[in-house]
Amino acid sequence: MKQIKLGILGTSEIAFRRFLPALSKCDEFEYVGVASRNIERTQPFVECFGGKGYGSYEELLTDESIDAVYIPLPPALHDEWGKKALKNWRHIFIEKPFTTSLADTKALLSLAEEKRLAVHENYMFVYHSQLPAIEKLLADGKIGELRLIRAAFGFPKRRETDFRYNKALGGGALLDCGGYPVRLAAHLLGDTARVTTARLNQPAGYGVDLYGSATLENEAGQVAQISFGMDNSYKCELELWGSTGCLTANRIFTAPAGFAPVVTLRTTQGTEEIVLPADDSFLNSIRGFARTINSPALRAEQMATIQREAILTQNLVALGRG
Repeated sequence: MKQIKLGILGTSEIAFRRFLPALSKCDEFEYVGVASRNIERTQPFVECFGGKGYGSYEELLTDESIDAVYIPLPPALHDEWGKKALKNWRHIFIEKPFTTSLADTKALLSLAEEKRLAVHENYMFVYHSQLPAIEKLLADGKIGELRLIRAAFGFPKRRETDFRYNKALGGGALLDCGGYPVRLAAHLLGDTARVTTARLNQPAGYGVDLYGSATLENEAGQVAQISFGMDNSYKCELELWGSTGCLTANRIFTAPAGFAPVVTLRTTQGTEEIVLPADDSFLNSIRGFARTINSPALRAEQMATIQREAILTQNLVALGRG
């Protein structure tokens, strides 16, 4: 199979520390180079990973050798540069969130569909093998009938200059850490998931929400309670509470490559810790992007998932700030 030639828009930390090491293990892609408005910032990338340093995003997008681009820019820039990449006939791999609004997401998806190009939103945890392993335990009746889903993701306050606290750059807890439990709840509840209650908290002096919570339900009556925050003690967990037991996973969103996650199963028979195989969710996500590029059916499925999540996020905002 012909390798897909890929470039990167922006010299972000996640591109250097996570994306390129994972990409180097992926035979489906050939790394071409990285672009920055300051070409000096591309030098560490060139020295460590090879490739070319581009002095502007436009220069990379007009390089006809490139088939796809990775966009790890601040969220407010995803729509602008996603559209420019698609208009230059490039498949796009975007860090979450896909965009900062439902309207922008729909427009970007429509353009991708028109040009028959693939899009991919990088919620890596969906591609970790621990998630299907947990779903199998649930399907096998290990906790009986599912009564409640709880998911939480949050971390301590970062620097005031961090883009997450800047409204103009697409900051806010919901768009950052909140997207993870929203995506997980949507995955577990299925296509009929809807937001029923929500709360977004924006303390005085901040232009964005710092923490929040929501309840989602599906047509079967299953409920997910989610919480998130970027001014909280660290939490990264999933709890499935059933009629005969309870299952918890404490690294559901952030299990790093090589880490063997542990699922704790509590029933009347006692407590069991199940060590699951280590995996590389970033690598799996990149490979998922390659499959999407090569499959029109997967492209349509990915677009539907992205739009459904954007609808849930918009509804959460409407209820949380109402």
